[in-house]
Amino acid sequence: MSDFRFSVAPLLFAFCALMAGSGYAATFWVATNGSDSSGDGSSGSPWATITHAGDSVPDGSLVLVRPGTYFGRVKLRQTFDQGVTVRSEVPYQARLRYNGTVVTCFYGQGITLEGFDIAHDGPGAGALVIQIQDLLDDPERVERITIRNNVIHDSYNNDLLKVNYGAGNVIVEGNMFYNQWGSDEHIDVNSVTDVLIRDNVFFNDFAGSGRANPNNTSSYIVIKDSDGTDNEIVGSTRITVRRNVFLNWEGSTGSNFVLVGEDGQPFYEGYDILVENNLLLGNSANTQRAPFGVKGGRDITIRHNTVVGDLPTLAYAMRLNTEGSNPNNQDIRFYNNVWSDPTGTMGFNAGGGGNDFSDTPPGETDSFVLDNNLYYNGGSAIPFDGNELVNYTDDAHGTVADPLLASQGGIVLPRWNPGGGQFADGSPSIGEAFRRLVELYGRPAAGSPVVDATDGAQSPPDDILGNPRTGVPDLGAVESSHIFDDGFESGDLSAWTTEIP
Repeated sequence: MSDFRFSVAPLLFAFCALMAGSGYAATFWVATNGSDSSGDGSSGSPWATITHAGDSVPDGSLVLVRPGTYFGRVKLRQTFDQGVTVRSEVPYQARLRYNGTVVTCFYGQGITLEGFDIAHDGPGAGALVIQIQDLLDDPERVERITIRNNVIHDSYNNDLLKVNYGAGNVIVEGNMFYNQWGSDEHIDVNSVTDVLIRDNVFFNDFAGSGRANPNNTSSYIVIKDSDGTDNEIVGSTRITVRRNVFLNWEGSTGSNFVLVGEDGQPFYEGYDILVENNLLLGNSANTQRAPFGVKGGRDITIRHNTVVGDLPTLAYAMRLNTEGSNPNNQDIRFYNNVWSDPTGTMGFNAGGGGNDFSDTPPGETDSFVLDNNLYYNGGSAIPFDGNELVNYTDDAHGTVADPLLASQGGIVLPRWNPGGGQFADGSPSIGEAFRRLVELYGRPAAGSPVVDATDGAQSPPDDILGNPRTGVPDLGAVESSHIFDDGFESGDLSAWTTEIP
């Protein structure tokens, strides 16, 4: 059955290529042998650069970029009411490379970038791989930008993706991220509003890129505000992180998969934030601070996530603290999550310290909720520390039981293999690599205590695969009543990368 399942994806690619021009006012082409001066953007006479194409096409257009390597900065800078899509004609076979920021969007509106392989060209590059930043004059701003179904990897200076300083209404969906540089992130969400991060795969694999791992990289996602009152936005707000997979931590011992706040500002660096339906896998030997962190945040809901594996961590569930001039954290809520360490070493790291469920200094968080979560430590006691503000015993409706999740010992990191035209796990698409990880490591076995274990009051309408949570929802990221088989009962492989809320 599984052989048939994975052989269908290439047919979906063929169908998508056939339908590439449907629904658009016009279709234009870019190719490595094209010309911006003599080309007209037609299939027979393509342009040479995405920047020129974006500057030239009418609203409602599709720009198809043919396979090959495109060296130089791509500037997405035009405003489109209906929207323009710039798409790699063959997924991941158009490679964008530069020795500085590869893609910038400082003035654009209504633009989708889809299907590319995007990275720095090597050591010595300038900062950032992609940057979305508002440089438009008020009341206009950079907005309605979608980054979809791209392999974004190997920064040699700073973040892979920075969304900052006044931008808004940005969707980051269906991408694969790996290998940022230094004390920076896969995604830095910084002084912005209305950002949706969903259906992505986040991991690091420095050795796979022929790079040494200095163990100093920061969180995969940080949500913060570094510039204070330098723009009209004070504190990033209305940020959603949902339906993502995080794995293979290779960063510093002071960082997290998802962190709110970082710069010690005298205001809430992040507020009105939702983190839900994510799968966080502890398959690495590198020590992490905690999967979730909050420093100077408020009104943050973290629900229906599955954290499973050894990790290891200094605190297995969370770190809630303040730094610098941060106000105390306020209204930090954890509902219907699964925290499961089948090795029985929850919160322990061999270098000393740790062995905590949480790292939550009293006096630094004014209010929190811990309700209806599941905890498992391989049959050993869940760590308890009376010196911490938050312990699993604060959960009046909590469950201590084995969720029956698979071991992560066999994980294959799904990095992109351009020569083979597939990912290292054999998947032909990011969507398939995502689904493999969820099905193999996030789906509880039959008889799991997560089934029908919530009251639904703090449950999203769907699970990590987009399946509806009907009746009494399950704990964690996966709604186990939906079984993925040859009939695609969990949904079309491509549907989750094309949905726009």
